[in-house]
Amino acid sequence: MYVCLCRGLTESDIQQVGQAGIFEAERLVEVLGLNDDECCGRCARDIQELVDLATCKLALQCPNPAHCRY
Repeated sequence: MYVCLCRGLTESDIQQVGQAGIFEAERLVEVLGLNDDECCGRCARDIQELVDLATCKLALQCPNPAHCRY
């Protein structure tokens, strides 16, 4: 499912960033380009949802449970 239409980001994209060890809100905004002028900014305002996705809290099934924080 898409979580950011401006950047074309899916839940899977966010989880991949989380698997790379990026969980902090500020880093997610930076790495995903949510502070770009072409992005509407909604995702940056609701960043906790992306943090939850990156840490697999909202995912039904984490692709790599060893990297997930609960």
